[in-house]
Amino acid sequence: MDLKMTAEIDLMESAAYIVKDGVLKKLPNPESGHGKQIISWQGNKPCYAKLETDIKF
Repeated sequence: MDLKMTAEIDLMESAAYIVKDGVLKKLPNPESGHGKQIISWQGNKPCYAKLETDIKF
């Protein structure tokens, strides 16, 4: 069986998303606006994300 699902996102918003088990999840942005999102995978699926914030002077 070939199951296809679609989701709608706002292309005017800068964001990163994860799709896991058919569910779309938006990752939070670093509070300062500077930083990185690191996604770890296990068993060919994303298992957790790490959010690092940088402080720009």
